[in-house]
Amino acid sequence: MDSDLDYDLSPDQWEALKALRLPASARRRVNASVLEQLVALELASISDGVACITPTGRKVLIRGSSRLLDVAA
Repeated sequence: MDSDLDYDLSPDQWEALKALRLPASARRRVNASVLEQLVALELASISDGVACITPTGRKVLIRGSSRLLDVAA
């Protein structure tokens, strides 16, 4: 397992990371404190006042999606 992409995110962080995949005009509002946490983890960034997912955030989201399915089952 690649420990560089192994993050123990809270459900709120996962939901915010998933929301950031969408274009800014199509996504719901992301909790500011959760967004700050994702920025601190370098999974998201803010550019010109708009939050977006980073390449690392995309990799974490893809890698974590199988773990999320296990939780839902």
